[in-house]
Amino acid sequence: MLKRDYTIVDETGIHARPATLLVQAASKFESNVELEYNGRKVNLKSIMGVMSLGVGKGAQISIYAEGADEEEAINAIEETLKKEGLV
Repeated sequence: MLKRDYTIVDETGIHARPATLLVQAASKFESNVELEYNGRKVNLKSIMGVMSLGVGKGAQISIYAEGADEEEAINAIEETLKKEGLV
């Protein structure tokens, strides 16, 4: 299992558009991918789960990936976070 921690810097946090892109990125992989915020973990392949966390600016989040392609999955999610200006 891989884990990476990030701080959200975007003014609006993880709102609908970047959440959709993160879910799409995670869904391309076989591995189980989770997002943790404030002690709650959700499946990063679930838009409802991601939106339910209400991740705002300054939030400390962790991304977990476990499975055959976990490294590729976590790298793709990190790339999406950076590309969207979230971290």
